[in-house]
Amino acid sequence: MVRSERALLLGVPAVALLTGLVWLLGQSLHGVTLLPDQGASWYYWKLPEPTAWTRLSAWLGYAAHQILSWGFIWYAQTRVKRYSSGLKPINLLAIAMNLAFIALHAAQTRVFYDGLAQDVSIFSSQGSVVLLLVVVLLMENRRRGLAAGKRAPIPATVTDFARRYHGYLFSWAAIYTFWYHPMEATSGHLIGFFYMFLLLLQSSLFLTTAHTNRWWTVTLELLVVVHGTLVAWMNSGPHGAWPKFLFGFLAVFVITQMHGLGLGTRTRWLLFGVYLTALIAVFSWHGLDRVHEVLRIPMAEYLLLAVLTLLIWPFTLLARRRHPAGRERSRRR
Repeated sequence: MVRSERALLLGVPAVALLTGLVWLLGQSLHGVTLLPDQGASWYYWKLPEPTAWTRLSAWLGYAAHQILSWGFIWYAQTRVKRYSSGLKPINLLAIAMNLAFIALHAAQTRVFYDGLAQDVSIFSSQGSVVLLLVVVLLMENRRRGLAAGKRAPIPATVTDFARRYHGYLFSWAAIYTFWYHPMEATSGHLIGFFYMFLLLLQSSLFLTTAHTNRWWTVTLELLVVVHGTLVAWMNSGPHGAWPKFLFGFLAVFVITQMHGLGLGTRTRWLLFGVYLTALIAVFSWHGLDRVHEVLRIPMAEYLLLAVLTLLIWPFTLLARRRHPAGRERSRRR
């Protein structure tokens, strides 16, 4: 049996290779004519005159990918159930399935070009990834807390609900975002596809010890820092909004995420000091009057976390009333 950690070590360079193939295949897309950019809410990479076939090719590919992924998660939860250090047959099938749909999307882009972006807002793609990150904060509250290692008062039933069903949401966030974009070879697309491929790898390793490795999972959380910062720099240059993304997402790291890594107190204070020093240095050049922009991302994430908790809680209370045995198990935990 192949150990899941070994699969992870091999999977990361494989993802880099896949991203290189996206770049290579993207060289044949330069003849596609696109409309002029129309602002922040406009997605540039979509056909000016879509057809029923261009739309169906993206939506049918996405739907098949999504349904199969959810089916594999359901099978693992209801039939396999147990975590192990090795890959199970269902993990190998999930990896093969994701590779097949990556190849399908590459062919679909080459023939029809359009992704889901033709029919849905750009903010839905961005929001799906933000929602994924916020649900991770919710799930990990019991282990690493929310602020400096201190837990937020989130009911155990809400955390248990998020832990049990997060796979379905995370699968949707990754696959929806993957099919939202045509497989273009711009720098922004390549960074995004690299990130999505890693998330698809993670989603294939369910019920393995690699899936819950805290250094691996926090790396996936932190990759949004790289993606957001680089894309902002490429879109607006050195005087643009990139510090908001860099220090905004890193604020979540120093407030919450680093406290789940088993680091000593001195190390955490050192990381906080480095963060604060870098923030002051960058905004001294960028403009101290703009330093408040850093607060937008952490405030949005923590506010969304509170809203999600309030939305989920009534459903968990209702479920506990209908299934009192589950309520007693929750109390024992």
